[in-house]
Amino acid sequence: MDTERFGILIMPAANRVYAESSASLMAAELEVFNASVLGGGIADIAGETIGGVPYLTFTAPELPERAVRFLSNLSSLFALFRLGEDEGGALYPVQLTKLDRLDDDLLTIQKYSGKTNEHFTKMLLNATIMATAFPEAMIERPLRVFDPMCGRGTTLNQALMYGYDAFGVDIDRKDFEAYSGFLRTWLQRKRMKHTIEAGPVRRDRKLLGHRFEATLGLTREDHKAGATRQITVVNADTLASEDFFPAGRFDVVVTDAPYGVQHGSRNAGGLSRSPLSLLEDAVPVWVRLLRPGGALGISWNTFVADRDAAVAVLAEQGLDVFDDGPYRQFRHRVDQSIMRDIIVARKP
Repeated sequence: MDTERFGILIMPAANRVYAESSASLMAAELEVFNASVLGGGIADIAGETIGGVPYLTFTAPELPERAVRFLSNLSSLFALFRLGEDEGGALYPVQLTKLDRLDDDLLTIQKYSGKTNEHFTKMLLNATIMATAFPEAMIERPLRVFDPMCGRGTTLNQALMYGYDAFGVDIDRKDFEAYSGFLRTWLQRKRMKHTIEAGPVRRDRKLLGHRFEATLGLTREDHKAGATRQITVVNADTLASEDFFPAGRFDVVVTDAPYGVQHGSRNAGGLSRSPLSLLEDAVPVWVRLLRPGGALGISWNTFVADRDAAVAVLAEQGLDVFDDGPYRQFRHRVDQSIMRDIIVARKP
C-alpha cells in the first residue's frame, strides 16, 4: 500500500529546557497513540528540520478523519501537514479537529513558581487515557479525571479544556484558595453560565476538609440543555480522598508526584518528603477510586525515586504497568535537580 509523509510543526514552548525535549517526547506520545487508537499504521517517526524549523515527521498509508481527530490533540502539536513530493517541498495543511472547548488562557494565565508545564500536563493526561481499556473514549465522551495532588489545578484545567469532568484533592490550603479563587474569577470574566457551591465538609460534626464545586455549561446552549460539566476541588489529605469520592468514580487518575520537597500527604513527622513512601500509602486509595479498565498516570523525579521501585509499588496493587516501548521514552530533564519520567498502569 502506498504511503504518504506527514509533518507535525511543533508548538513553541516558553520553557527552553522543555522545548529541547519536546520533539522526542511527542515522538513517544505519537507511538502511544499509534498503538492504542491508530491501528499501528504510522511508521518512520523522526525529528526533521524543514525550512529551519523543527518538525516531527512520519509516514502513514492514510489519515482518515477519525485518526486526525486523535492526532489533533497531541500535546505539542501546532500544525499538521502532508508533505509534498514535488521539488519545492510543498506543505499541505491538514484541517485539525481539537477537543479544546474553552479559551487557552484557562491554562496559561496562572503564573507561579513550580507550575507544571501545561504541554507536559496534556501529554501525561493523553498517555494515561491511551492506557485505559477504552482509549477511543478520548474523543467520544466526557471522561472523569481525578488529580489526587492537584496543586493549583493545571491537570484539572486541561481536563476541563477537553470538555471532561475534573476532580482534585490537595492538602495545601493556600493552593486550594488560590485555585478556587482563580476559577471563580475566570468563569465570571468569561461570562460562562455556572453555579458554585463552596464550604466546609463535615461528617459526624468532624471537619473533613473544604470543598469548591463549580457546575458549568461550556456554551450557553449546553447550559440551557443541561449538558453541564463539573469541577470539584477538595482541600484535604490525599489519603482521605475516599471521604469525598465513591469507589470506582474515575476513568483516569493523573498526578504530578512530589519532586523531593514537602508535598502531598501528612504523616507523624509532618508533610511527607519521599515520593516513594507517599505512593506506597496513596496508590491503594487512588486505585479504589479508579473504575475497572481505568488508568493511573504519575510523573515524578527519578533522582529521588527509582523507576523500578515505582513500578513495583503499582504492580503490588494489582495494576498492569505499561513499562516497555514508548512508555519508557518519556524521561527528560527539567533542571539540574529534576529528571522527570512518566509511569502509567491500568486497573484490570
